[in-house]
Amino acid sequence: MKMLLTVEFPLEPFNTFVRDGTIGPKIEQVLEAIKPEQAYFTEQDGARGAILLVEVGQASAVPKLAEPFFLVFQATCRFRIAMSAQDLQAANLEALGKQWGQIV
Repeated sequence: MKMLLTVEFPLEPFNTFVRDGTIGPKIEQVLEAIKPEQAYFTEQDGARGAILLVEVGQASAVPKLAEPFFLVFQATCRFRIAMSAQDLQAANLEALGKQWGQIV
């Protein structure tokens, strides 16, 4: 299942890694290990952040994706399901609407 992994990096140790020139290799090593389909770096709530599209085959895959960010960067990670238009069509919303739409 595809999921969006959002990462929020605290100022430290990220600032230290920027200053000592090790941030690039550290990020590269994490990305090589988790192999996201896409990775975007951005601001989140006034802090450094990343949004990655990852494949999560089963719940036990979550630590492999999150622990590098926890341990290397002391970051916060959140996972959200990412559905394609085809996934949404397969959900059969029309049938769910008929089943549940009349209950108040």
